[in-house]
Amino acid sequence: MDSWTEYALGQLLSFEQPTAYIVESTDYDNNYKTPVLTAGKTFILGYTNEEQGIYDVLPVIIFDDFTTASQYVNFKFKVKSSAMKILTTNTDLVLPKFIFYRMQIIKFDASTHKRYWIQHYSKIKVKIPPLATQERIVSRIEELFSQLDAGVAELRTAKERLKVYRQAVLKEAFEGVLTASEKFGTALLSNYIEKPRYGTSKKCDYAHSEKSVDVYRIPNIDYATGHISHEDIKYSEFSNDELEQIKLEHGDILIIRSNGSGSLVGRAALIRENDTKGTFAGYLMRLRIKDKSSLVPEFLLYYLQSHEARIYIENKAKSTSGVHNINSSEISGLKIPIFRAEDQWSIVTAIESRLSVCDNIEKTVDTALRQAEALRQSILKKAFEGGL
Repeated sequence: MDSWTEYALGQLLSFEQPTAYIVESTDYDNNYKTPVLTAGKTFILGYTNEEQGIYDVLPVIIFDDFTTASQYVNFKFKVKSSAMKILTTNTDLVLPKFIFYRMQIIKFDASTHKRYWIQHYSKIKVKIPPLATQERIVSRIEELFSQLDAGVAELRTAKERLKVYRQAVLKEAFEGVLTASEKFGTALLSNYIEKPRYGTSKKCDYAHSEKSVDVYRIPNIDYATGHISHEDIKYSEFSNDELEQIKLEHGDILIIRSNGSGSLVGRAALIRENDTKGTFAGYLMRLRIKDKSSLVPEFLLYYLQSHEARIYIENKAKSTSGVHNINSSEISGLKIPIFRAEDQWSIVTAIESRLSVCDNIEKTVDTALRQAEALRQSILKKAFEGGL
């Protein structure tokens, strides 16, 4: 077996401060040419039309000095911020791809918000084989990763197909096809709900006392299930008069009314009995049905997920400011399909029976995706232990 020599990362990699390559404007557009990079999972934040300060001495590794995340880059780019160190290799000792892959299995605690490269990360020691061995290892890693990526692509395609299937179920449901129910046209949501109520603007935090009340926020809207998540709860204290305005009842629906992502605006969760002790924050809006014998809450919850409702909401919420909003008047103007109450329940049952199968398949796919990521780490670990 070839001898492997130990080096500190700082001996193998030189860093360049990114000051000259930081993007000036965040006016990104996919039609522009130059990608703006971060070292995290997002990687390409967007594209800029700036022509100055483009990094072009390739390949390199970009390294987030706060999180220690890294990315291998072989195309011209600009960076988001000064946290992105640009690392180049001592090619007499190490290949860029080899050291990049080796960095992916380094265990490093980056839990505090400070810069790490100079004082800490660059001092980590790794063993490096001769260049010819590095080439063989990189080749084998990329061969295995190519096979793994093909499997991951198929899994992600399956997830996309599940999304299409969900929308097909909802479409047929609200046309009355699933249950052979008679649809009596459409009507404005405002005919069935009280005036929508915005949540509290009062500051809330994790500290709480006996007088504290749960405050549901955007992270608590588990719109995939339509439930309130009781993880990551914050609290605040309210007078009786304040609570009277923003209390929750079984059958209320909370929707996200404001967010930087337009796809999240209008996402909703149904208030169940065990959620009624809480109240809700200002970026959420409460929909309360006046007569549940005329409009079934679960029926409305599912309709808010439908393609027709999403198109309406996202068009209303569009913004050039970066924050997308839908107000009480706009959500009240949503047109909903009209069915008899008993047919609404039949439609809800039909939707849930089909989507439960879909949910189970999606859980299986998600498990496989997590296993694929674990396998990726296993491949790298074996590679640098000489196991490939």
